[in-house]
Amino acid sequence: MIQMLKKHQFLLEELIKRDFKKKYKGTFFGMAWSVLNPLLTLMIMRVVFSHFFGGQIGHYTIYLFCGTLVFSFFSESTSEGMLSLVGNSSIITKVNVPKYLFLLAKNSQTLLNFGVTLIVFFLFCLMDGVTFTWIFILLLYPVFMLLIFNMGMGLILSALYVFFRDMQYLWTVLTQLLMYVSAVFYSIDSFPIRIQYAFLLNPIYLFIRYFRKIVLDGVIPSPGFHLLMAFDAFLVLGIGAFIYKKYNTEFLYYL
Repeated sequence: MIQMLKKHQFLLEELIKRDFKKKYKGTFFGMAWSVLNPLLTLMIMRVVFSHFFGGQIGHYTIYLFCGTLVFSFFSESTSEGMLSLVGNSSIITKVNVPKYLFLLAKNSQTLLNFGVTLIVFFLFCLMDGVTFTWIFILLLYPVFMLLIFNMGMGLILSALYVFFRDMQYLWTVLTQLLMYVSAVFYSIDSFPIRIQYAFLLNPIYLFIRYFRKIVLDGVIPSPGFHLLMAFDAFLVLGIGAFIYKKYNTEFLYYL
């Protein structure tokens, strides 16, 4: 795969540049929207939910920011990635190139947006009095695992979207539901223990909880927690890769 990426490096770079320019073309704030979107979401949630949960959770703004930061990255990557095949059908049907390159370009763009927002997140941590320690470097692990997970979901969703165009609207509903069951704006500590364990079945919750453990609790999650995150990420990536390989030629008939 690395050799394939090197072979098509120029195409990948051009796709990233094109998608980046296309995303912000005609907007007044341009790339600033990559920060404004999660900040506006954070502000709205802070106003709406602080009355219910703000007094129960310390550093609630940062607690909430952890959730919106991770979930926004997931939501944007998968929503953009779902359109990667259909949106590039004019190229795919004429040129024989690896189809995952278009998804990789989309994910590279959303990763850049996430990186900019992450800097703002750290600034909020400073302003809120969060203590920075050496374990913050471990945040690279959930970011990397989430990137792999997003790629896998993008492979699955983009393949489904080729055959089932209603998937775009269905995914909007599913992501909304997923946000509510990922403890973005509330704590699960008051739930029965069996319900708390059930949350571990949600990969997005795992990524959010990892951020909160490091940033707010100053605690490194257990080795089992690391393994569970890796299992989810690579399982989804493997399923997506299998689907792409199996239906590689059939894509052309529906694009």
